[in-house]
Amino acid sequence: MSSHWGILVSDPGLQNQFTQVELRSLKSQFMSMRRESEKLAIGDLASKMSRLKVLGENLSEEERAASIKDLYKNVHEEVDFEAFLKVYLKLQTVASSRIAGSPKNSSAFLKAATTTLLHTISESEKASYVAHINNYLAEDEFLKKYLPIDPSTNDLFEIAKDGVLLCKLINVAVPGTIDERAINTKRVLNPWERNENHTLCLNSAKAIGCTVVNIGTQDFIEGRRHLVLGLISQIIKIQLLANLDLKKTPQLLELADDSKDMEELMTLPPEKMLLRWMNFHLKKAGYTKIISNFSFDVKDAEAYAHLLNVLAPEYTNPSTFAVKNPFERAKLVLEHAEKMGCKRYLTAKDIVEGCQNLNLAFVAHIFQNRNGFSTQITQASLLQTLPDDTQDSREERAFRLWINSLGNSAYINNVFEDVRNGWVLLETLDKVSPGIVNWKIANKPPIKMPFKKVENCNQVVKLGKQLRFSLVNIAGNDIVQGNKKLILAYLWQLMRYNMLQLLKNLRLHTHGKELTDADILEWANLKVSGSRSQSRMDSFKDKSLSNGIFFLELLSSVEPRAVDWSLVKKGVTDEEKKMNATYIISIARKLGCSIFLLPEDITEVNQKMILTLTASIMYWFLKHPLEERTLGTSDSESGSPLETTSDSTLDDSDSDSSL
Repeated sequence: MSSHWGILVSDPGLQNQFTQVELRSLKSQFMSMRRESEKLAIGDLASKMSRLKVLGENLSEEERAASIKDLYKNVHEEVDFEAFLKVYLKLQTVASSRIAGSPKNSSAFLKAATTTLLHTISESEKASYVAHINNYLAEDEFLKKYLPIDPSTNDLFEIAKDGVLLCKLINVAVPGTIDERAINTKRVLNPWERNENHTLCLNSAKAIGCTVVNIGTQDFIEGRRHLVLGLISQIIKIQLLANLDLKKTPQLLELADDSKDMEELMTLPPEKMLLRWMNFHLKKAGYTKIISNFSFDVKDAEAYAHLLNVLAPEYTNPSTFAVKNPFERAKLVLEHAEKMGCKRYLTAKDIVEGCQNLNLAFVAHIFQNRNGFSTQITQASLLQTLPDDTQDSREERAFRLWINSLGNSAYINNVFEDVRNGWVLLETLDKVSPGIVNWKIANKPPIKMPFKKVENCNQVVKLGKQLRFSLVNIAGNDIVQGNKKLILAYLWQLMRYNMLQLLKNLRLHTHGKELTDADILEWANLKVSGSRSQSRMDSFKDKSLSNGIFFLELLSSVEPRAVDWSLVKKGVTDEEKKMNATYIISIARKLGCSIFLLPEDITEVNQKMILTLTASIMYWFLKHPLEERTLGTSDSESGSPLETTSDSTLDDSDSDSSL
């Protein structure tokens, strides 16, 4: 049962075992399992719960089945959500005791005040990420008084509690994401200001591609180390993989043998591109194995020995190839990497234990420092071979980030490729209009038969028509074939439908009347004129919007404290317009708006993105009554934090955050 306050369970004892964020996540998993079969029985959970990471990695299906039989004698009984939670707690306890007895290097269990769920963090990962932070943020004016952080302590999690560190780390990963003028950097922040920083951090993390469906602002306040470290890991990974892109590193074209290869290369996610780069050099070294992951395949350190020998033969130690012990070989590999200036992120122990995150960071760092390409392909010559699709790329990025923010089962790296089997679109439709998808006729990936992909996409088109999308002459096969123009048109209508439905649900006085773009335009103009401003938006493509002043006045009208007018530029020059646009996006995210546009979308007045920005501000305003918003105006420590995105915006069962 759910309510305005969250998900409720009839058994209070069971309810108290979980936070709302955890309940929402588990409810989403439960609903997903139930959709896949007509009847979900107790006995089915032994196999289905393998997808829950801690249970899947630490218990076999037989062990899960045995534990479930201890709890329920009748395994054919149908599962409700409370039974699901009881089974989860039982298996979590068994899995936790298994991990506790493991010799692997992990910290003591973390037991948060509000939950009995147990989590571990890797001390190796923590030490590596602390070293990364110490290196990249050492000169930051605000943070240098807290750095360097000692990796042997929990100082990292204490410093992260005010949100500044994570905001700064996001800007290191993707420069310019957050306008630092929007970060609250007083020495002592009140709860409301800290909450603002956390909200800005989480919405910005989503906007660079992080998955934050199970993280809320409360997790930072409570210092939940596994969640904080998980977010830091994602931010650092995005930074390290940033150059694995054809436009940033044109030399990656060397990895393509022919035009077909090049097409595939253009759609590869960064992690796959890194594996391909590694195998490219290993093949040159005469190494016959194919590396397909950064864990099991590199545990013996042989691949590393050959890779570094190709990239920096001047530092090769012959003993590296002669030694039989993998741990000793790993130590020699790291000595070689140190001479190259690349000994970062992992230890010999991490290599032989196959720590995936740290091995990936290590290889990405090597790529950044010495990629080993021989040809000098310039960016200009590459751009001549690639289609000019700047606008498509920006829209693809916005739709990709929006879809990933909904908490679907699969993370997508490229919209045009990843929606072609129809499954992602069906999941997104189900988030936007729950219950609309007929899962009985849907084909779940991996899908090998092309006609099954067409079946999925035919249902996608049919449901679009049901939602009154304009889909003239569009068939399921167009999506399967990857028709970019049609895919973008469909996704825009889906995103817009989601946006209008959410606003309609909040504006109860619409009496079932459909909300239109004109209603959003009228609302924005009324808000701005109500604050005695002369600014006006004639349409969502009004060129006067490029200076950003209208949106700053709109943000100020919905939350008077939001805008520091001393930081606002006149918006005359292109540089001033861009500074205002960056400030607008950061202020909106700081309030709690989940938006995916770029500053260029404002300065160039991209009609679609301008509509999403206006609607997102309207949605935030309608969702937070005046008395709630004015609670944050006090600077006293006792002031109630503004309820922004703590749970609802980042939850994977509620899509109502991502406009």
